[in-house]
Amino acid sequence: MKYVLVTPAKNEAALIGETIASVVNQTIRPAQWVIVSDGSTDRTDEIVQAAALDHPWIRLLPLPPRPHRSFAAVVQATETGVCALTVTDYDYLGLLDSDVRFQPDYFAQVIKQFEASPRLGLAGGVVIDVGQRKDHLPLNRQDIPGAVQFFRRPCFQALNGLLAIPEGGWDALTCARARMLGYETRLLTDLVVDHLKPRNISEGGVLRRTWQLGVRDYALGCHPLFEAFKCLSRLLESPFLVSGMVRWGGYCGAAIQHRERLVPRDLLEFLRSEQRKRLWQKLLPGRKSSGCGV
Repeated sequence: MKYVLVTPAKNEAALIGETIASVVNQTIRPAQWVIVSDGSTDRTDEIVQAAALDHPWIRLLPLPPRPHRSFAAVVQATETGVCALTVTDYDYLGLLDSDVRFQPDYFAQVIKQFEASPRLGLAGGVVIDVGQRKDHLPLNRQDIPGAVQFFRRPCFQALNGLLAIPEGGWDALTCARARMLGYETRLLTDLVVDHLKPRNISEGGVLRRTWQLGVRDYALGCHPLFEAFKCLSRLLESPFLVSGMVRWGGYCGAAIQHRERLVPRDLLEFLRSEQRKRLWQKLLPGRKSSGCGV
């Protein structure tokens, strides 16, 4: 079975070498890996180009600098990379961040899951930020972080493109859309991927990033009751009590501003239907659970 990879990167000279080493050392290497340098101004391009000289299946695709930062830029760079693939007879497509590290048989293990489950359309390992406990696994076992999303090709093609949301969260929407199309999505909890820096660190300090997560949840269409329960469940996270309150503040602030939502109506209704089911499963644990958590 043949797979290809696409990686968006912007000024990742400090860490992209670790990711390149992880892919080069795989027991099953990709047929092609397109790394899209999204206007990088550090040594990112130089590092990737050097790797491409040793491994012709690695390709650097440099883009000009963008005038403004946006979470949507990640989606746009990724789709540019997908369109630039020259290998066409692949079975799987992986989207990979440029600041992650993983075990040598990672992709072999992921593909094994797909081969055993014909309806599996999207999967990936658990992404753990630097400094976090590796035994603290997400309760939600259906959503796969964008850092390691791995698709069966027909599933990715059925999506007909990724949704570029300025507030972020395209990866959660991608998982929901795949399920809406009838595919299974699965977080592979026995495969741990190291995320070598805190996510969204470019957005500022931890409180600012937490506030932005609340804004993102509103933009994605999260049901108010679901969001309230999610924020309550995060009151014990660091910083103590503050994390959940700040996230709720971001959500409510976006609601008061009537921030525009770009999520299609049918997808929003599907998301909220899933959230209601997950709430009932959490509040009434005696009911049959699908393995999802808030």
